[in-house]
Amino acid sequence: MHFHQFYVGCLAHASYLVGDGGEAAVVDPSRDIEMYLAEAAAHGLTIRWVLETHLHADFVSGHLELAARTGARIALGERAGADFTHRAMRDGDEITVGGVRLRAMETPGHTPESLTFLLYERAGDEAPWAALTGDTLFVGDVGRVDILSSRLPVTVLAGMMFDSLHEKLLKLPDATRVYPAHGAGSLCGRGISSERWSTIGRERQTNPALRPMSRDAFIAEVTRDVPETPIYFLHSRDLNRTGPAVRGAELPPALTPAAVAAALADGALLVDARPSAEYAASHPAGALHVGLDGQYASWMGTLVGPEQALVLMTEPGRGEEAAMRLARVGYENVVGTFEGGADAWRAAGLEIASLRDEEARVAVRGDRRVLDVRRAPEWSLAHLAGATHVPLAELPKRVSELDRDAEWVVICASGYRSVIAASVLERAGFRRLVNAAGGLDGWRAAGLPVATDA
Repeated sequence: MHFHQFYVGCLAHASYLVGDGGEAAVVDPSRDIEMYLAEAAAHGLTIRWVLETHLHADFVSGHLELAARTGARIALGERAGADFTHRAMRDGDEITVGGVRLRAMETPGHTPESLTFLLYERAGDEAPWAALTGDTLFVGDVGRVDILSSRLPVTVLAGMMFDSLHEKLLKLPDATRVYPAHGAGSLCGRGISSERWSTIGRERQTNPALRPMSRDAFIAEVTRDVPETPIYFLHSRDLNRTGPAVRGAELPPALTPAAVAAALADGALLVDARPSAEYAASHPAGALHVGLDGQYASWMGTLVGPEQALVLMTEPGRGEEAAMRLARVGYENVVGTFEGGADAWRAAGLEIASLRDEEARVAVRGDRRVLDVRRAPEWSLAHLAGATHVPLAELPKRVSELDRDAEWVVICASGYRSVIAASVLERAGFRRLVNAAGGLDGWRAAGLPVATDA
């Protein structure tokens, strides 16, 4: 058996290729499918199946692209109600690739149609070698149940999740490997480990969500303190149900500064995806900054609607990457890219701005206000006394709560989110802004005091 895990860091997304006897199946594919095609070719495999553990909300699947390129069949849970040609799988249904069996086990909770695929390495094996658990069981966590809250009560989904875990997954042998669809940083969970795989036995012993508790206690636990639901989640999920368009090979055009300015005049948004230090030093006035070297797609999908026309400003040679990473979450209204940098923007006579960047221990002083843009659980554990707290995901809708005349020091954990937040504030008319470089991590490393909610 050939088994390979692929990991897309910006979405903390894991997908899998399973192959044997010249055949292969891909599970939960990303939209950039070339990596699966290359892996299959390198091992003499033909992709026969594309399997989905559920209708994903945090990324747009590559199921249709793979099927179009390879002739593979798509399979997912029968409760998905998908609008494209597929095999609807029920509990116990199996597909084979060579001598390897993949058995569907219905594990609803994260979504009603969620499946776990049990992987049997040899035809006669009674115990599964691995469980591909999708967003049901993570390493150190379980999947969120609130993403479909507008269509099914979270308490109902939470009850389904409890039953799936305790009546099905935890009845598997301790040695069964656990391969989930996400790792640390994904918004599909709350406290996912950075480990990429585990075992049923290890999760039974160490996963906080699996500690002994009643069904009612579990429901209360998994429905509290959930992260924000980004704008793009429902958009991506609905695209995955109807079947996203198969992407062509054409790339967004490279634009001159004048062409960018014209696009902005027509309503496009300029996104500066360069490193934060380059943005801070000099950037087009009014650009939204979301650094490509971070959770770029997730934050774009949190702060910007999928219908918004975009121009992407990147370092040289990274425009295609920036567009592809947005396509992973269903954002394809990219009218062009601009790789000329701030110097070309300035040379064209267009307005330039900058952001003051100071270490947190220097930036925070008595004549400045502090804005903490981390998530609520982070704030509760530690924050600066007297700081104002507005999570980044809520900032665009809450800027009116802040004093535009004050000088604001914007802080997060390390400095990535705070620069994004500063760009949101600049676009809203704030002019006295300082980024706390190194964030609260740097503040605490310097031995400076913090407060807690307790």
